[in-house]
Amino acid sequence: MLIAQLSDPHLTTGVLAAEPAAGLHRALGRVLALDPRPDCVVITGDLADRGRPDEYAALREIIGRFPLPLHLVAGNHDDRESLLDAFGGTPWLGGGYSAHYHVDHPETTVVVLDSLMAGSSAGCLGADQLGWLDGVLAGRPDVPAVVCLHHPPAPVGIPAADDVRLTDGDELAEVIARHPHVVRVIAGHVHRAVTVTFAGTVLSIAPSTWRQSSFTTSADEQTGWVAEPTGFLLHRLAPGGCATHLVQVSHAAGMVCGF
Repeated sequence: MLIAQLSDPHLTTGVLAAEPAAGLHRALGRVLALDPRPDCVVITGDLADRGRPDEYAALREIIGRFPLPLHLVAGNHDDRESLLDAFGGTPWLGGGYSAHYHVDHPETTVVVLDSLMAGSSAGCLGADQLGWLDGVLAGRPDVPAVVCLHHPPAPVGIPAADDVRLTDGDELAEVIARHPHVVRVIAGHVHRAVTVTFAGTVLSIAPSTWRQSSFTTSADEQTGWVAEPTGFLLHRLAPGGCATHLVQVSHAAGMVCGF
């Protein structure tokens, strides 16, 4: 099974809307040009830049005709109520009315968590959601599972990002460690591609489809944005494990399909 992981499009409206919208549209077009095409796409959070209803309307316009199954994840820039108003009851949120949900694909279980913590750039899942996750993972122990959230649950070595990571990452690790069929935990938030060992599996963090954060590993350095290539991660699940590839978009000569 192939899962394309896009992240952090930060869609907005008005005079600054063109670049993030074009970045997401081009990344989705690059996904469609892959052969074989992925079985599904996950966008790991910060779907909108300010969480406004008009921004989610812009997102719906972009993904409305996208032909592959697509799963949305809430990030700290999102607004839960507006997100659910726009996408609740649709396949983009697993057909339900919650920002945490799971989709049982034939070859894998995709579990989407909601780490949005209102008023904070950091994230939190909470005991109730962790208990729900434990139950979902126990339901299909013989099928590989991919757990998706916005905030990385482990340090990545970039102080500005580590200061606003998932606050209950250790508690999440305890749940994940009980379920060895979790082949990947995938996240966004950092605006860089990062790979971290986590809870007996691998944490894969995707770059942004819009702009990347500077590689700033000292707390004394200023963190900013850099014009590095946009891209996404492609996770290939096969018997015996999972391989992850970085697919560049903005600086690549690869074909892009319209939709």
